[in-house]
Amino acid sequence: MKKVMIGHETMTQHWGYFFVAPFAAVFCVFNLWPIINTFMLSFTDLRGLRSDFNFVGLENFSKLITDQFFWKALGNTFIIWGVNFIPQLGLALLMAIWLSDSRLDLTGKNVFRAIVYMPNLLTAVSVAMLFRSIFGWGSHVNAPANLFLRALNIQDTVVYSDGVVKEAFNFFRNIWFARGLVSFIQWWMWYGYTMIILMAGITGIPSSLYEAALVDGANSRQTAWHITLPLLRPIMIFVLVTSVIGGMQMFDIPFLVTDTRGNPDFSIRTTTMYQYTTAFQDRVDYAYGAAISIGIFFVTIILSLIVFFFLQDHGELKKQKGVEA
Repeated sequence: MKKVMIGHETMTQHWGYFFVAPFAAVFCVFNLWPIINTFMLSFTDLRGLRSDFNFVGLENFSKLITDQFFWKALGNTFIIWGVNFIPQLGLALLMAIWLSDSRLDLTGKNVFRAIVYMPNLLTAVSVAMLFRSIFGWGSHVNAPANLFLRALNIQDTVVYSDGVVKEAFNFFRNIWFARGLVSFIQWWMWYGYTMIILMAGITGIPSSLYEAALVDGANSRQTAWHITLPLLRPIMIFVLVTSVIGGMQMFDIPFLVTDTRGNPDFSIRTTTMYQYTTAFQDRVDYAYGAAISIGIFFVTIILSLIVFFFLQDHGELKKQKGVEA
């Protein structure tokens, strides 16, 4: 009887491999192999419609280190991500604490959470095209933003050789407006998601801690500062790391909101946009595009490790090392 049970258990384990096999096959074909192929291409000179290529060692990576366009795109990515994420995290954290406070017991908070989360359900392409139409110029002079400003008798003053002319605002001519608009769209789409994640973390904190603080006379601000924030550290690490990864992969919104090349003055061209235009548009340089992808990968790893290091509870780690010693 014992042998039969062992055989049945072994058969059950084999069935587990059978059900996992489709996912493993799809992952290897569409994820693992492209990663390996990208890494291999980064050491070659493949470009254009050529089918033959030569291995060039670290030539593409040495070129990447001195590529001013890559570093400018990386700087643009940091600026857009920072302007987006700092207010996103601040507002999401404030709203998560506010909506999770049992003392307030706000009515309709579940409906409010659903409304706040709804922008995350929209596709980035449709949102980018929407804002591009709202602030359009040229063939979109009658765009809503300019129509509203014209109704208030607010127009742009442009000096030409034959005189001064008032015309519609060309919003996308301004570098900081374009960056601010992309950051706003990213913030608007993702702060609801961040709020839901933080609320889930707050829900996981034992209610007995809040009850004990209430008995001791602590107010909402004190419980948030001394209980909620310290115990949210693991969730904060998750939010920051995933935000860094998403920020380094920012592509669709800055790609579509102006002219697909990151204008004005390439100020909203991110690292993934630069990789895309290098590999598939301008030079069709697959090898150098692959090297840019590897560079983005390593930058993402370094930033994630920095976030993980600074948000760790170093005091708790010292205590654990002391106990182990």
